[in-house]
Amino acid sequence: MMLYTGKLKEFAEKKGADFYNITNETLKTVGPILFVTAAGGVLDLCIADTCVLDSTTITGGANMQVWKTGAGFLHMMKVNTGSAFLGCKYAIPVMRKQGGGVIINTSSVCGLVGHKYTPEAYTASKGAVTMLTKAVASRYAKDGVRCNSIHPSTVDTPFVQVLFKDPERKAERLGEVPLGRLATAADVANAVLYLASEEASFINGVALPVDGGVTCY
Repeated sequence: MMLYTGKLKEFAEKKGADFYNITNETLKTVGPILFVTAAGGVLDLCIADTCVLDSTTITGGANMQVWKTGAGFLHMMKVNTGSAFLGCKYAIPVMRKQGGGVIINTSSVCGLVGHKYTPEAYTASKGAVTMLTKAVASRYAKDGVRCNSIHPSTVDTPFVQVLFKDPERKAERLGEVPLGRLATAADVANAVLYLASEEASFINGVALPVDGGVTCY
């Protein structure tokens, strides 16, 4: 049995999966949070993978009026950090009861370093995900729950391709990657697959960069 929330509902229904929405506790969307369960209802894996990004910085931007009230910052924290928090909140009790499980939270390279091309609020929200992951890993490992985070650099998506119509932005992002290319969705998925596997059974509390070397300098 598989349980999905958020944007993955339609996909899950096509696959005949059950749908369990845990996002109602906050705003209408704090997902997607993805649950994958084995036959018999065992919760093997919880993945919190969500992102909202506003280009406004502390000192200015298109939505500066909203940010002056603090609403923009709080929204980004609620979505980016809150989704991981809720995933942990609902997964941990089930995993403790059944004797273990794996939680993987998607952070960012911005959760590891102060990234000069990214707004400060986004960096703060992803840094919080990094430390939430380590806190969960240290507290619940005794119950057989492993918790790790992945930290992609810029991923080649349709959204990013729109941004790259600006040659300056494209040069900035490609220029910071020692391997000289963007991350792909497959790069990120393979990192998740490894952390979820038995081969990573002794990996806990790790912040795994998927960044082509961005965070190595």
